[in-house]
Amino acid sequence: MGIDHDTLVGFAKSWGLFYLIAFSIVVLVYVFWPGNSKRFDRAKKSILEDDDKPRNDGPKNGGPRNDKTGEK
Repeated sequence: MGIDHDTLVGFAKSWGLFYLIAFSIVVLVYVFWPGNSKRFDRAKKSILEDDDKPRNDGPKNGGPRNDKTGEK
């Protein structure tokens, strides 16, 4: 006795929703756990550090070519 397509579809419809809800609850508990607040605060602030200057994408660094001369 094998597992046919209809059995798998029935299982996915009935238990897949519960699985996704349980997984979402686990993720939310992880995110809002008090011990993780320092980690998320550090990640929130780290994207703003050392970004006070624009990137230098000049011709020597692989930037755009000079359209007038065609040189890089």
